[in-house]
Amino acid sequence: MEKKTVGVVLAGCGYLDGAEIHEATLTLLALDRAGVNIVCMAPDIPQMHVVDHGAGAPVEGASRNVRDESARIARGPVTDIATVDASDLDALVLPGGFGAAKNLSSFAVDGPGCTVQKDVERLVRNTFDAGKPLGFICIAPAVGAKVLGHHGLELTIGNDAGTAEAIESLGAKHVDCPVDDIVVDSTHKVVSTPAYMLGPSIAPVAKGIDKLVDQVLQWLD
Repeated sequence: MEKKTVGVVLAGCGYLDGAEIHEATLTLLALDRAGVNIVCMAPDIPQMHVVDHGAGAPVEGASRNVRDESARIARGPVTDIATVDASDLDALVLPGGFGAAKNLSSFAVDGPGCTVQKDVERLVRNTFDAGKPLGFICIAPAVGAKVLGHHGLELTIGNDAGTAEAIESLGAKHVDCPVDDIVVDSTHKVVSTPAYMLGPSIAPVAKGIDKLVDQVLQWLD
């Protein structure tokens, strides 16, 4: 049987200004264990800002590139998402981290009125329109809600009332969910898990992400 190909959209490196490293690594680990082809991709754009993760504060005057920083997680070259088409993939997964809300979209600043980076929006929309599975982790469901919420899909970010309200204002239905579980929208082939929206540590986050990847792959059988 031909190996499936799953795209993973990265948003930099580091939870305060890029992709959440644990979430991204756990996603890659689960996919690799399943024996699928993985395409790591990211927009070739500057980060919204650079955060000192020790101090937890932005670094004035610093600039980094989302795609270049994502290569730290991928351990090598990362595909420019502008060159990826939904026809190249069997499924798409977006790990979280503030980068999903700062670099892949402007949700961290603009809330429901945010924009989604044009190539991220295109690929999410086209993957959905092709009937292929989508997985959203942590805060990444906000991206899904912005692009696809008008379809009424079910998503989770855990149980944060403010973020859940923002997601519902975009037309999606929010479902409360514990960190080690998933919300499955079988009608739309969309699955999400709270991960570090709830935490508190890598072990329970891993359980949720393993379930998410397993569900994505079940849809590919």
